[in-house]
Amino acid sequence: MAVKHGPNRPDPTVAPATATVTADAAAIDEAAEALLGVWDTAREKATNRLSGSQLRALLVVEQDEGINLGGLAGNLGMILSSASRLCDRLVAAGMLEREPGRADRREIALILTSAGRALLDEVRAERRDQLSRVLALMSPNSRVALLNGLQAFSTAALPAEETTPAIRTA
Repeated sequence: MAVKHGPNRPDPTVAPATATVTADAAAIDEAAEALLGVWDTAREKATNRLSGSQLRALLVVEQDEGINLGGLAGNLGMILSSASRLCDRLVAAGMLEREPGRADRREIALILTSAGRALLDEVRAERRDQLSRVLALMSPNSRVALLNGLQAFSTAALPAEETTPAIRTA
């Protein structure tokens, strides 16, 4: 059972609806630790040679193939020099390549190597294996409820411009 942190009773100065959302957020925060633990275990099992920041960088490059260094730094919330050093390490590890940009040849585009793609595939396979083990211990109704809740959360977490009907047709 998870250890409870923080206040365990409603704050009388907070409106009831807000208190419920706050209590839900606290409960989800605690429950999410288990999910993040599964993800961390999968990352560590699949690769002990990459940090969390390096893995996130590979995922950003995979999502936006050909992204430039400034775009990567922005996505990772890093300053440009830190992102550059991170890329240097990934290039040295054979996970990334730097190529002239397609639109502007003075710009450098970041591209995953086949080793980088294989590593991400390995991490995903391990993560899904770990998740499958946990999900097998849950009832079918609990799995459906979890999936529905996570899908609703994912939709709600999208930036507002991505949820407008003109952009989002699903």
